[in-house]
Amino acid sequence: MQCRFQREPTRYPIDSRIRNTPLSARAIIAACIAGSLLPDVDLLYFYLVDGGHTHHHKYVTHWPIAWGAVLALATLWTMANRRSRTALTLVLVAACALVHLAMDTVAGDIWWLAPFVDRPYVIFHVQPRFSPWWLNFVLHPSFLIELALSAWALALYGRRTARPPA
Repeated sequence: MQCRFQREPTRYPIDSRIRNTPLSARAIIAACIAGSLLPDVDLLYFYLVDGGHTHHHKYVTHWPIAWGAVLALATLWTMANRRSRTALTLVLVAACALVHLAMDTVAGDIWWLAPFVDRPYVIFHVQPRFSPWWLNFVLHPSFLIELALSAWALALYGRRTARPPA
């Protein structure tokens, strides 16, 4: 017997919004993953063409203004045509690319005012102490932020998948 005051299991607020979009949950996740990875496509140019002479965060794929422009235009497009899968996908890709840049700013230089100001911004400067170079980032205390975000995401995923179907 169920108490009449008992509430249904809480749903995530995004659940209802996803149901009202032209994209499937799988497409949304794919767009977000793509957006999170796209700024680093410049590594191909960095290693294959530039030979590592220019910091790869100085390339246009790491310019916040570029992703901000894509986000603004895609948002306007989405507002004009709410059923456009392409527009919504671009909104997600650009938003996640900007999150990538925000995370890069924690321990890596990002030129937030590029191309107008040639000045990098970083929250924690990581000293080169270890070889190979990536150990400097993994062993830096700021890496705990990334570990905490990953743990939070895993906890949310575990909570969601452990919930019985409604």
